[in-house]
Amino acid sequence: MTGTTPPFTTRPEIRGTFGVAASTHWLASQTAMGMLERGGNAFDGAFAAGMVLQVAEPHMNGPGGDVPIIMQRADEERPRVICGQGPAPKGATIEHFKAMGLEVIPGTGMMSSAIPGAFDAWALMLRDHGTMTLREVLEPAIGYAEKGCPIPYSTTETIKAVKDMLVAHWPSTAEIFLPGGEVPKPQQLYRNPALAETWKRVLAEAEAAGSDRVAQIDAARAAWYDGFVAEEIARFCAEEPHMDATGRKNGGLLTMEDMHGWRASYEEAVSATYRDCTLFKCGPWSQGPVLLQTMALLEGYDIAAMDPEGEEFVHTVVEAMKLAYADRETYYGDPDFVDVPMADLLSKEYAGERRKLIGAEASGAFQPGVIGGNNWTIDYEAACRRKPVDGIMAGFGGGEPTAQESKLHASDTCHLDVADAAGNLVSVTPSGGWLQSSPVIPKLGFPLGTRLQMAWLDPAAPAALQPGRRPRTTLTPSLAHRDGRPYLAFGTPGGDQQDQMQIVMLCRHIDHGMNLQQAIDCPSFHIEHFPNSFYPRHASPRKVVMESRFQEAVVAGLKARGHDVSLAPPWSEGRLAAAGFDPDGTLKAGANPRNMQGYAVGR
Repeated sequence: MTGTTPPFTTRPEIRGTFGVAASTHWLASQTAMGMLERGGNAFDGAFAAGMVLQVAEPHMNGPGGDVPIIMQRADEERPRVICGQGPAPKGATIEHFKAMGLEVIPGTGMMSSAIPGAFDAWALMLRDHGTMTLREVLEPAIGYAEKGCPIPYSTTETIKAVKDMLVAHWPSTAEIFLPGGEVPKPQQLYRNPALAETWKRVLAEAEAAGSDRVAQIDAARAAWYDGFVAEEIARFCAEEPHMDATGRKNGGLLTMEDMHGWRASYEEAVSATYRDCTLFKCGPWSQGPVLLQTMALLEGYDIAAMDPEGEEFVHTVVEAMKLAYADRETYYGDPDFVDVPMADLLSKEYAGERRKLIGAEASGAFQPGVIGGNNWTIDYEAACRRKPVDGIMAGFGGGEPTAQESKLHASDTCHLDVADAAGNLVSVTPSGGWLQSSPVIPKLGFPLGTRLQMAWLDPAAPAALQPGRRPRTTLTPSLAHRDGRPYLAFGTPGGDQQDQMQIVMLCRHIDHGMNLQQAIDCPSFHIEHFPNSFYPRHASPRKVVMESRFQEAVVAGLKARGHDVSLAPPWSEGRLAAAGFDPDGTLKAGANPRNMQGYAVGR
């Protein structure tokens, strides 16, 4: 190995026999571990940690957002998926946005809000697979919202970037996140009493249903989607328009009827093999299958023989990802509405044909495969003409981490993984409801999500906007089996970069034999060749963003191949976390040191 990976890591790979948890914030990891210590299982721990993340990382997720969950029960053979991605409301039509003169859906404000799916997905998992009461798993988050939560540096930087916008246009958000009109200092305690009251009222209505934990959880779900939460969301959308990326004040499109008619659901995970592993992802309403497609392409190469920080490795992974992401844009969408040719996309034969397109030079083409006479192709040239928008309203609703070329602090996501000694395993990627992308609903203490910005205003597109249809999200948690046994839960924030960073980590872990922490710490990279999933849906042909820890000769070699290389800060790519099992029953976990927030814990 000729790269800069040291023989040690920034921290140890956590190992134990009782339980492990890893997440993007230390409070969430320790909260999950605390539930295990009190006799709960991995699903109890994940719920409690997820609620804490909504307070601890409010610029990265919230109660008004969305969440996909992929989980493995110890007593079942295959993982399950819980879809917490809400669909478009009835009023969210292509005609509505076209009539406003828009080509893409705004990334800020209230018009791009899908039905908030996070709470029901969390509650469904807790009800059916957890063991603890709603009070037990909600109390930590209520405590932080009510008594104070240390605010991370990344949150304060986001608040600093959007301060003028909040003061001018979203006073309800400013009231919480600009106490006394000032940006809070890192690690200063901030409070969200309205959110605490919302959760306490949900809990009170749950416990009014009796002592049965299942009845209590169902009553909480009803309070959220049929009761006071839904009523206040609908009232706010109808009666309190706010400034958004259009430069005008607009209300939201969500109604009480939209909220009442939706619940989270179970789905089968999609899967594919790579070496001795079977990888499981959410379906094509997420971007998850793009990881499976990329790994199928990479399986045809001797990745283990490549330097994991070398030019050949980076080039090969980059070119494989270009092909898989072109298929994502061309075929993926809500399978309840469109026929996604998943079997063809994941077949070894298809991967073999697509692999022939990978050459020694960087490709500048956008090359989706042709399956079953596909007749829709994205306007790639238009995506290349669009550029990221720097502006007080337009620039803060996207889902990518901080843009390297600008001062914007765009939105991002959270991730957590939990494994317990009984063999339960869960991977979750909560997102949406960002403080900087939609105004806080004063009586509830949280903003809505802006996920509809991922839908296209072209009715022929598989990911077209349509009432009742899920926007094709970037959220993409992962599970793996190894040698037929549950092995690993993993994932990361990062918008379009999520699966990219997971692919790089997987190759280094599976092919190069790095432990979880080594694979997470190793210098990473991502591409921006395909159209971005977030407003304004731009593409940057051949662009590869690399941490500056890569050797100069590697960067020079990639540029010589035609890659448009942009160097990012040395510790800036991704916020990976992972937790799982070794064959002997040892539990293990690792978490990202970047941003100084993520931690793995266990014993």
